[in-house]
Amino acid sequence: MGRAFEYRKARKLKRWGNMAKTFTKLGKEITIAAKDGGPDPDTNPRLRMLIQTAKKENMPKDNVERAIKRATDKAQGDYKEVNYEGYGPHGIAVFVETATDNTTRTVANVRSYFNKTGGNLATSGSVEFLFEHKCIFHVVPKDEDLEELTLELIDFGVDEVEMDGEEIIISGEFASNSAIQSYLEEHGYEITSSEFVRLPLSTKEVSDEERADIEVLLERLEEDDDVQNVFHNMAESAE
Repeated sequence: MGRAFEYRKARKLKRWGNMAKTFTKLGKEITIAAKDGGPDPDTNPRLRMLIQTAKKENMPKDNVERAIKRATDKAQGDYKEVNYEGYGPHGIAVFVETATDNTTRTVANVRSYFNKTGGNLATSGSVEFLFEHKCIFHVVPKDEDLEELTLELIDFGVDEVEMDGEEIIISGEFASNSAIQSYLEEHGYEITSSEFVRLPLSTKEVSDEERADIEVLLERLEEDDDVQNVFHNMAESAE
């Protein structure tokens, strides 16, 4: 199986802590997308995909509409996407993506999580090179041959196509996101959701005791309202 497929399986086993967290995360992404590309999903591909993802996650329509409205409401503060990089306990590389309306608060919190768990917040670029930035699409299959579809999509930046139950998982380079989305939409594929991920180029094996230390940091980061995604290069548990 491909790396993106294995990543997706791991995410299924450990999703966001609760539905409210998922809705908060998606709401921020929708607001940022609407701010960048306009509030009309017909002319804003990224917003269109996020609305589909919100439907898949059963996010109420009112929540989606409020998130879009926030992008055009001057009374509301702007969200900024800010990334933080560092090393957790036992040398595990950690990449943190945030969306915040108060960067001073966010960096102070993120730094404290690293410091209190025996890690350290590093400078920009310190660990980014250890990950590949990818886009992943979840697509309803048609009556097609996966191998032929893969060969067709290679020219559009796709590097993996896998069947996962009743959906197809398609992954490619982050920069190819728009081209892949355009191809799928133009060829009549129903995209149920999409996401951006950072896959580690290699993973680091740790003991059970070390894993417990690292999990404390990861859980504190993921519980922070400003944090959107947390990526690391710790090998998955064999269990």
